Amino acid sequence: MARLPPLAAVRAFEAAARHGNFSRAAEELAMTQAGVSYQIKLLEERLGAKLFARSGRNRVLTPLGQRIAPRVSEAFAGLDAAFAMARSENEAVLTLTTSRTFAFNFLSARLGGFQLAHPDLAVRLDVSDQLHDLASGEIDIAIRGVRRQPEGVAVHFIARQVFTPMASPGFLATHPIASLADLAGAPRITPDDEWWDLLLGDGSAATGGVRFDSQSLIGQAAIAGHGVALLNPMMFTRDLAEGRLVAPLADVAYDDRAFWLCYAPHKRSLRKVRAFREWLLGEVRTAVGDDPHRVLVPA
Repeated sequence: MARLPPLAAVRAFEAAARHGNFSRAAEELAMTQAGVSYQIKLLEERLGAKLFARSGRNRVLTPLGQRIAPRVSEAFAGLDAAFAMARSENEAVLTLTTSRTFAFNFLSARLGGFQLAHPDLAVRLDVSDQLHDLASGEIDIAIRGVRRQPEGVAVHFIARQVFTPMASPGFLATHPIASLADLAGAPRITPDDEWWDLLLGDGSAATGGVRFDSQSLIGQAAIAGHGVALLNPMMFTRDLAEGRLVAPLADVAYDDRAFWLCYAPHKRSLRKVRAFREWLLGEVRTAVGDDPHRVLVPA
């Protein structure tokens, strides 16, 4: 491809030719009139021919300028259309990434509500514990449970992570739990989980129990009656409300991790990002109700 003239010079020429006036071109381009004149002079030197000529106090297009001005305007119109299409396609797709726990236990049952409220958006959910470079632009929003507030990105606090014993009604009928002491002899699901130590504080050994590596599986095992589990109430609000799980104690264990909503700073004003942020924070507030465990207050 032949070497093109500087884009700034071509843009100045196109605006001046369209307006027929250097001053109005300068206003459109947020430049000075002298700046427009300088850019056009650069273009004329590159072409080796005049594009404007003086006519009294005015400047008018030369025959060469008259011939190329329409094509230059068409070229810029094509560029504007191409970038408008790119912006439209980018704005129509919201790409999220989050951990398995948050995706399966909180987001999956609610995401349809967001889609119904925003039918013009296509939502793509990446379920992974892998951390993504948000600056690359491939991911719009990340939701992560981490120990420290993420740096280098725009962030919004979602909630602290808190855990309390839960079990199925059937399990509690045969293994009543009225205090922390009752947990000592009860089968625990994933009994070596660090949160048991946070709750009990004594490193006591548990009897029996099966082991899983995610809250989703632990919760399903508890619903099936396999034992008592330490679960995050915010992740199991519907199971608690519909009676599949029961939280027999008011005791809780606070983890030093919290959920954060993160995105690249340059995406802060995107409509799709604002819409999801407001929706998610609203869903969290609804889920925790009067917030008995104060999970909405950063530690």
